[in-house]
Amino acid sequence: MSKKVTFGGKPATKPISPDDWVESRKIEAPAKAEEMKRLTFDISESLHRRIKSQCAVKGVKMTDELRALLEKHFPAEA
Repeated sequence: MSKKVTFGGKPATKPISPDDWVESRKIEAPAKAEEMKRLTFDISESLHRRIKSQCAVKGVKMTDELRALLEKHFPAEA
């Protein structure tokens, strides 16, 4: 006894250019929000794992948690 299984074709997707991909990644900020800048730095794999797991437990994004820590350590001058 032979069972025949058919699969549909690949969904038609239009290839996206690298420039279009970068443009689509821009974060839309509220009108009065300050423009965001990207900060990149290296940390150990074990520290990254600890941050990621603790953020997952709390249900928060790593970026939000790290941004809050930086804001606390470097407060805006009043």
